[in-house]
Amino acid sequence: MLFNSFEYMIFLPIVFLLYWFVFDYLLKKSFLQLQLQNVFVVAASYVFYGWWDWRFLLLIVFTSLTSWFSGLLIRRSVHHSRLWLWCNVALNLGILALFKYYNFFVSEFCRLFGLSADGMVIGVLLPVGISFYTFQALSYSIDVYKHKIEPTHDIVAFFAYISFFPQLVAGPIERSTNLLPQFTRKRVFDYKVATDGMWQILWGLFKKIVIADNCAVFVDSVWAAPQAYTGSLVLWAAVLFALQIYCDFSGYSDIAIGTAKLFGISLKQNFATPYFSRDVAEFWRRWHISLTTWFRDYVYIPLGGSRPEVSPQSKRPELHKKLIILRNTLVIFLLSGLWHGANWTFLLWGLYHALLFIPLILMGKNRKYTNLVATQSDNGQLRFLPTWKELGQMALTFGLIVFGWIIFRSPDIHTAGVFVQTLFSESLFVFRIPIDKYYCLRLFVPVVIMFVAEWLGRNKQYALQNIAQILPNRWVRITIYALALVLVLIFRGKTAEFIYFQF
Repeated sequence: MLFNSFEYMIFLPIVFLLYWFVFDYLLKKSFLQLQLQNVFVVAASYVFYGWWDWRFLLLIVFTSLTSWFSGLLIRRSVHHSRLWLWCNVALNLGILALFKYYNFFVSEFCRLFGLSADGMVIGVLLPVGISFYTFQALSYSIDVYKHKIEPTHDIVAFFAYISFFPQLVAGPIERSTNLLPQFTRKRVFDYKVATDGMWQILWGLFKKIVIADNCAVFVDSVWAAPQAYTGSLVLWAAVLFALQIYCDFSGYSDIAIGTAKLFGISLKQNFATPYFSRDVAEFWRRWHISLTTWFRDYVYIPLGGSRPEVSPQSKRPELHKKLIILRNTLVIFLLSGLWHGANWTFLLWGLYHALLFIPLILMGKNRKYTNLVATQSDNGQLRFLPTWKELGQMALTFGLIVFGWIIFRSPDIHTAGVFVQTLFSESLFVFRIPIDKYYCLRLFVPVVIMFVAEWLGRNKQYALQNIAQILPNRWVRITIYALALVLVLIFRGKTAEFIYFQF
């Protein structure tokens, strides 16, 4: 079920009313109120997830059940806790590898040695969101093992934690320490939080439907045959894809976080205006935050992080330390690329970002920009405009990120090579309007609105979060809300699935 589908427009109000009216109001005096409310969350989430294919439900039930048991076994078995942890990690990663990577590696192995892959590949559908809920399940087992959270005996609350429908298929990837406790305590409807959630949903729909889906029209046509276009149009397509993937994925996150607020659940921020970053390190602190912090906490730091321990017997400890840091950084980015899919382009994209990131971390400049861009150093207040230096840094970083997206978007390395070759040809300086003037206007106006709103609200969880302070009059806000909905309907592009559903 898509957030931007007609079915979801019916599904969400029904679930909202049943959640608060039946399981909160009518069952107020029942000691089973919270338990039944959680049962309803699981049931609604399974309807939402099973809308694609009911067979996917078998896998998420199995993952939830084994991960719940693993938490209990890890804590009870003092001498075998590590064994139970690795059993659950191996099981979950094994399932993920089977569905997502088996055919790719078998095919590549056979191609390398000139063998036939017929009969060795398996015909399986990739379950929607498997990478997201698998990582969420793994974080629970690891956190229990590290004593960051007590294992829960409430199986219903745990199933709700794994399957909570707003963030089930494309994140944010939640941690058990944040989301699971929210299903073990009573939720109270908060009108202000719910209203804030509606604004965030609207902002997410605006980015997805008005910008991302309209960008997809031209982007898809160019990537289908990049050699048929001039370098300038190929460059235009690369920039539009950068906008498409950001507005698509951050739009989904905004809808997910906003929807969760309607049910009294708080999810973590997943994007923090990444295209206003001044270097690649800052970009990765602001892009897909739930995934980057997952890899940081569960892979990078256990490997030694940026401060690895070196043997006292080492003859060149500083060189040894830098080599370990280089290895850790390379592993993280290659895993990040592989997480996105079984394709050499994703691995190459990860390697590309590692090559951009490694010099910063070796020079100790990866934490240079931890504050927001255009922040006054004397009082910490945000400036209205960036300096020329900051503007140049953002432009350079954006250009590097756009080049990486070319690799990411391409179906294979050959297409990426053709795209880059066309981009840097003499036709780069042949300027033409992409399709028609109306299409350009339909994109230009919403993109400008989006960037201005996100710049002004870059210190918020999402761009429109402070709208109540800017516009205290309720009827003015309702009018703007209605106009925004009309704008979504007028400028809507083709209805498309969210890009990250495939991951």
